[in-house]
Amino acid sequence: MDTGFIIEKFILVAVIFGISLVVAMYSTYAERKVAAYLQDRLGPDRAGPFGILQPLADGVKMFMKEEIIPASSSKWLFIIGPGLALLCACIGTAVIPWGSPMVIGDKVVPLQVADINVGVLYIFGVVSLGVYGVMIGGWASNNKYSLLSAIRAASQNISYEIAMGLSIIALLLMTNTLSLKTIVEQQHGLNWNVWYQPLGFLIFMVCSFAETNRAPFDLPECETELIGGYHTEYSSMKLGFYLFAEYINMFVSSAVMATLYFGGYNYPGMDSMAVWLGPTWAPLFGTAVFFGKIVFFIFFFMWVRWTIPRFRYDQLMNLGWKGLIPLAIANIIITGVVIAIIEKF
Repeated sequence: MDTGFIIEKFILVAVIFGISLVVAMYSTYAERKVAAYLQDRLGPDRAGPFGILQPLADGVKMFMKEEIIPASSSKWLFIIGPGLALLCACIGTAVIPWGSPMVIGDKVVPLQVADINVGVLYIFGVVSLGVYGVMIGGWASNNKYSLLSAIRAASQNISYEIAMGLSIIALLLMTNTLSLKTIVEQQHGLNWNVWYQPLGFLIFMVCSFAETNRAPFDLPECETELIGGYHTEYSSMKLGFYLFAEYINMFVSSAVMATLYFGGYNYPGMDSMAVWLGPTWAPLFGTAVFFGKIVFFIFFFMWVRWTIPRFRYDQLMNLGWKGLIPLAIANIIITGVVIAIIEKF
């Protein structure tokens, strides 16, 4: 295998991994600032100008706190749980196309780690694995509240993955591909899939809230009855891993929504911009546009968290099984009929 190819992919993986961690770190700062704005408060303002160094202070605090492992816990599983949650959150970035291929000298560098023809299935597989980190952490803690939280997380993920998968089927009927790169290329300019699949996008977005355990679907972390949920017994950086995993999941979910429904790195007037900026800088501008869409979705996640109250557990299940799944099936039928009529006439 070409050494240059390996170095190129290694650099790309390192950059994406670093960006994911930085986004997760400063999402905690943004969360507190958004909450403060919506509640007419200041938020963090002591560590650095405008509190910009607060995430670094929180990170140092996490590393410096005492490591506590309950005597009655399953020690190795207790340690593995947070690492598995963080790993599953990070590997979802591998198939996302972050920009169009960039020309450096006489070499074309794709801004995607792996262009596999089953990219959508890969994303779903990684999302499905993510619940194991929560399940293992909740079970290994040997705490009844943590175990109850892990069971909630598993049932919630299973319920909403079905609706999410069904919402994607209608999109796949239109695009005829499972490759994320091809799906993005089909949305050139402003030809975004959200115009053709608004209901599918709405279902996918609601399911993303449930998959990432974000409010109003944060039943696995419900402090009012579960003390803190699956990470009640965790401290120090093991707790930090769980918190990081949640914010990285939010980042990846935002990237997937932008990729599937909002054109990814595509934007109006991109052809003119490509001529003006050239083949090296135009892809980077497209990547910046893509990250702008991701930042909007992350803000939306936070806005909803501090606006809408938490569901009861029966409401959570009713919405998933009696609301979203029938809507997703109806969307598939309508999409199939419309495509059949268009192809016929």
